[in-house]
Amino acid sequence: MGELAEKLWAVMSERGREASGLAYAEAAQLVARLKDEKISGLSVITAAAAERLTRASGNNGRPAHAETEPKRKASRRQSKDA
Repeated sequence: MGELAEKLWAVMSERGREASGLAYAEAAQLVARLKDEKISGLSVITAAAAERLTRASGNNGRPAHAETEPKRKASRRQSKDA
């Protein structure tokens, strides 16, 4: 099992990174649960790849998995000139 048992995996969806730092079996269970919730675009990828994708896209989606820290939405500041 090797790497599959290690907490190297993440779940991505159309909303962004749902969870990270999971064993592959945990990721598969989360994918099944999200599929039941009609969430699209589900995939299991390495946590390192998920971090790069999230950083590159600026995705502030809310993760659904309890073991993952909630993402913080960027504050919307209006300039004084607007």
